[in-house]
Amino acid sequence: MSIQQEQFDRISKGAGFIAALDQSGGSTPKALRLYGVMEDAYSGDDEMFGEIHKMRTRIITSPSFGSDKILGAILFEKTMDGEIEGTPTAQYLWEKCGVVPFLKVDKGLEADADGVQLMKPMPELDALLARANEKGIFGTKMRSVVKEANAAGIKAIVAQQFEVGKQIAAAGLVPIIEPEVDINSATKSEAEAMLKAEILEQLNALPEGTDVALKLTIPTEAGIYDDLADHPAVVRVVALSGGYTTDDACERLSKNGKMIASFSRALTEGLNVSMTDSDYNAALGSNIDKIYQASL
Repeated sequence: MSIQQEQFDRISKGAGFIAALDQSGGSTPKALRLYGVMEDAYSGDDEMFGEIHKMRTRIITSPSFGSDKILGAILFEKTMDGEIEGTPTAQYLWEKCGVVPFLKVDKGLEADADGVQLMKPMPELDALLARANEKGIFGTKMRSVVKEANAAGIKAIVAQQFEVGKQIAAAGLVPIIEPEVDINSATKSEAEAMLKAEILEQLNALPEGTDVALKLTIPTEAGIYDDLADHPAVVRVVALSGGYTTDDACERLSKNGKMIASFSRALTEGLNVSMTDSDYNAALGSNIDKIYQASL
């Protein structure tokens, strides 16, 4: 069996969740602050990304982080280009942890229009996908955001996600399509119903043999995305925590039997740079266990 088939089977059928370790330039200072690394601890982007790489390395090398509960991990581009204990990150994840590597490929969000934020253009995407293939990346992730139940906006956001998703699939990678619905939206439930309909339409129009995964906000109406999970083109439906606390996100997720977690902030909740290794590993292990149980 090829590595890609082994990874595909793991993501599509395995018990566990996908860890999101892909904070980018805009969200890195906040992630570091929550971890206890303040802005005065680094100077400029290179040092900032150096600090976040240390944070991610500590997570990935923790004995709590392994294939018994974690199926995959989403990496930021600089993390993919870096190394852990002298081994390229994606290779380390798969060979040492048994965890399938994904790459965040979007370049951030456009300004609000029609109640959504589309992705910024990605003119260098083909080159990035070629590098991802060379480094042993299995799939990708790209995020855009729905702020309100606006039919035109939601149609545009899903069309853009699938257009780029087909480009990624053509490069031999599995795209995670992520049109996040803002958990604070006053029309969250209505937006989710519209989003589901648009996604189904796009799934039905995919060329035969195209595989995609979906990353969606935990829905207000439990089970609304079950039809998407059952679609033959869908490898897996994963949930983002979206700003919910770990406990709240896990409780909401546990009501959606066909979704598994792909949490970022909830995974690192309570971790601090100054913790002893034993306290750190216990705290991370507790978060991983809660997220794993909610994903079963």
